[in-house]
Amino acid sequence: MRSRYSAYVLGLEDYLLNTWHPNTRPKHLNLANDHTQWLRLEVKRFEPNDDQAIVEFIATYKVNGKAEKLHETSQFRKIAGRWFYIDGKFEE
Repeated sequence: MRSRYSAYVLGLEDYLLNTWHPNTRPKHLNLANDHTQWLRLEVKRFEPNDDQAIVEFIATYKVNGKAEKLHETSQFRKIAGRWFYIDGKFEE
């Protein structure tokens, strides 16, 4: 999770796509046109199993000078020793 957040901060679209599960991966993210300024990541909960994990986090960011928060509970799956992002549910 932290590496994916860092990839968003740095605009590393290839890394994000390569760590996204093939069944749910978008074709592209178009980060070059994204003007989000990522400020902070707070991991609230991490529940790992052998090949699955749930991560709840809050990411703070700014868009056009306005601060926002993204609160998500994400699902990850481990395949051949590597973790892949499956999907996430936005929390209130």
